[in-house]
Amino acid sequence: MHNKKNAAVLDRRSILKALGLGTASGFLGVFGAMPSARAAGSIKEYRNSGSLPALKIRSVKAIGTAPQGANLVIVKVETTEPGLYGLGCATFTQRAEVVVAAINNYMPDFCVGKDVDNIEDMWQSFFVSSYWRNGPVLNNALSGLDQALWDIKGKRANMPVYQLLGGKCRFAVDCYAHADGKSPEEVATNVQKYIEQGFQYVRIQQGGYGSLYLAQKPDFKDAGFGRETDDFMDENAYVLAVPKMFKEVRARCGENVDLLHDTHERVQPMNMINMCRRLEEYNPYFIEDPVSPENMDWFKQLRMSTTVPFAMGELFNNPNEFVGAMANHSFDYIRCHLSQVGGITPAMKIARLGEFFNVKSAWHGPGDVSPVGHAAQCHVDLAIWNFGVQESVEFSDNLKEVFPGTPELKKGYFHVNEAPGLGVDIDEKLAAKYPINNHAGRWTIRKRDGTIIRP
Repeated sequence: MHNKKNAAVLDRRSILKALGLGTASGFLGVFGAMPSARAAGSIKEYRNSGSLPALKIRSVKAIGTAPQGANLVIVKVETTEPGLYGLGCATFTQRAEVVVAAINNYMPDFCVGKDVDNIEDMWQSFFVSSYWRNGPVLNNALSGLDQALWDIKGKRANMPVYQLLGGKCRFAVDCYAHADGKSPEEVATNVQKYIEQGFQYVRIQQGGYGSLYLAQKPDFKDAGFGRETDDFMDENAYVLAVPKMFKEVRARCGENVDLLHDTHERVQPMNMINMCRRLEEYNPYFIEDPVSPENMDWFKQLRMSTTVPFAMGELFNNPNEFVGAMANHSFDYIRCHLSQVGGITPAMKIARLGEFFNVKSAWHGPGDVSPVGHAAQCHVDLAIWNFGVQESVEFSDNLKEVFPGTPELKKGYFHVNEAPGLGVDIDEKLAAKYPINNHAGRWTIRKRDGTIIRP
């Protein structure tokens, strides 16, 4: 037995030696000669010839413009290659001038001279460069930088950005339209118009967020409390009106259209539960922002109480805010604003995380997102598997003149123009004719006694 073991060991050693693991000659004898030095060199030469030359950031600046009324902020990153630059959306319309200051005063010192290709490193370092984690001002500044770098990378590769993110998962980006009205009947009529245009998804609102027109004159104004311009919302009137609106739209428009609704975080959690129970029979595609970020723990009760799908995240700042909520299956659709969370880089991570928990995308895309920002969202939409739906906006002629290459909306779908990068440019001289302003919008809403309602 002992001799048989020794013979087996010797046989294995002989085999290994013959295969060349013991000697190079054995390997060459079994599999043929190694590539020649010339061949190996040619491989190296091929790789070198195919690589892109090192490129640095030469300058970075903010461009503010408001051709459609809303304040828009764009980051322009110029490189050391003449004529090569990238654009990114940094729009925080309510605090536009602060974002412009952050970009112009802090970003050049941070990124001028850095390699344009190292997007991940740039994102991570800027995210922590102010020590405290970023809020909406710095996140929007970072988003503009991040999108501009992806724009440059696409132009260098001569590819649309979605190709760099993995290629298309769909031929175009399915969108929802916005139907409003002062009565359920008017809303239904407007939904029918969008269906005729080719939209499969329509968000329905009755008199804007919270149906403020339903509220009577509040007591706080008689008491001289607050400002005269402060708005008033009657939560009970709103909660009763929404199911009636859904009922009318379903009766008039049928079951084949997907209906969405945005509560804008203005309803108390128990009232939201009761309202959603009444909405179940109308099969909403999702209810957006059912609670404020301060009430995230209520999602457990919401899930136990109703089968209505939810979209959440418009007010999230830090990408990490999505992790626990997704893991707990709190909501069904990712409702964040790419510039709010810091650009394409974190959005792709959020989307990939959502895929594992069956959470789909529904990026925030109102009129105060620039065409550059809408294009960035469309490129992400095209590349991710777990896409849900994209908010659409009608671009004015003025806006399209300022931003050549703006995505096109056709039969309910956004189409990017297939140009390298994000595909959108800016006419700076024309943009300067529409300066931004310091108007912050009317976001102060109160209850009857004057208590602030958190949007």
